[in-house]
Amino acid sequence: MSIFRRRGSSHQQQEQEQPELQSESKVNELKAALGPLSGRSLLYCTDACLRRYLEARNWNVEKAKKMLEETLAWRSTYKPEEIRWVSDI
Repeated sequence: MSIFRRRGSSHQQQEQEQPELQSESKVNELKAALGPLSGRSLLYCTDACLRRYLEARNWNVEKAKKMLEETLAWRSTYKPEEIRWVSDI
């Protein structure tokens, strides 16, 4: 019997999976709080995007929702996805 743990032991795997499950649950909670999205908002709000907003607000769903709603309002007004750079060449 060894006193050292092998790399990739089941305990370590459980520790790594736990935050992942929690983050997925928070992403789903944020999706529910936002309600149905459509158009450009739907394209912008991927799971990865929602995860970034949650991380930025220390996994606080209400704060992430507020920040994301402000971003979506800004994107709706200024439409950054439509910006095209035109060269004079």
